[in-house]
Amino acid sequence: MGWWQVNADTLAGSRFVISPLAETFASLKLLHSGVGAHPGETAWLRAHLPGYRARLAADPVTARLVRAGLGRYWLADFLTPTPRDGESFAEGVERVRGARAAAARAHLRVSLAGPLPDVLERDDLPERAAELLEYVWEAGVRPYWERRRRVLEADVAVRTAQVSRGGWAAVLDSLRPGTRWLGESRLQVNAHEYPPREISGAELMFVPVTPRAGWVSWEEEEGWGRYAVVYPCVGALAGEQGRRAVPAALGALLGVGRATVLVLLGEGPLSTTQLVALTGQGLGSVGRHLRVLLEAGVVERRRVGRSVLYSRTGVGDAVVGAAG
Repeated sequence: MGWWQVNADTLAGSRFVISPLAETFASLKLLHSGVGAHPGETAWLRAHLPGYRARLAADPVTARLVRAGLGRYWLADFLTPTPRDGESFAEGVERVRGARAAAARAHLRVSLAGPLPDVLERDDLPERAAELLEYVWEAGVRPYWERRRRVLEADVAVRTAQVSRGGWAAVLDSLRPGTRWLGESRLQVNAHEYPPREISGAELMFVPVTPRAGWVSWEEEEGWGRYAVVYPCVGALAGEQGRRAVPAALGALLGVGRATVLVLLGEGPLSTTQLVALTGQGLGSVGRHLRVLLEAGVVERRRVGRSVLYSRTGVGDAVVGAAG
C-alpha cells in the first residue's frame, strides 16, 4: 500500500478545495471507462459518450494518448496537476499545456510500465491533452458546472461536519476505497506498493469530484510540497440529478417536495444548503418542508460547529419504510 507520513500540524492545516480541472479530468476518466456507477452518470454518458468517441476516432494519436495516460494502475502525472485553491479551469488546463514534452513522455512510460508506442514519441502531447480536456469541459462539464459546484460544496459541508464530530480519522476512512488513517501519523492514500512519502509541513488538500473517481497528485520542490487526495462525493450527493425515488404513497401523503426531503435525509445528516442542492427546490421551500417535518417528529436537527444538520428520526424511518 502507498502511504504518506503526515504530522499533526499538516493535517490540522489541510483543507478542502473545489477544482474545475479535477472535475473535468474525473469526467474524462468516466468517458474513458464508458460505464456509469449510478443513474446520473449513465444518463450523462448517454448524452456525451457518442461525441467523445467520435472525436477520438477522428484523432487516433490523442486516442492512444488517453489510453496511455490513464494506464492500468497509474495516471500520467502531467495530466493531473495538483489543484490550487480558487483556480479556474482555464488556469488549470494551462498547467497541463505548459508541461515539458520530455516530462510528459516520461510520465506516460511510468503509466504504461514500459516503452511508449512510436506514435507517442512526439512533442505535442501536452497540447493534445489540454485540447481534449478543453473539449470535455466545454461539452460535458461547463453546462452543468453551477449545479455540480453546489453539490461539491455540499460534500465539503458534510466532511467538515464529520471532522467536527469525529476528527480527521473518521473523514479519511470514508473518502474512497484505499484511503484510511493508519495511526502513528500515517495516511494510506491507495493500495499501490510504492515507498512512503514524508509530507509533514507541506500543503495537503482534499478535492471532491462528482464522478466515481479518485487519485492522488503532488508537486514538490526543495523544502516545499503541495499534495492532494481527489475523492468521489458522498453517495447521496454524487448523482447528477441528486434524486432518490419517492414512494407514490409517501408523495400523496406529504406532497412530493416534502417527501423528497424526507427520503434524502435517510442518506445521513444534511444541511439546508445541501438539501437545496440535491432537490433543486428553493431555499424557502426546503425550509418550510423541514419545519413541518420537525413539528411532525419525523425529522430532528442538531448543530455541529457552524452547521445545522437534519436527519430522520426513528418515526421518520418507519413512515418511509411503511410507504414502501
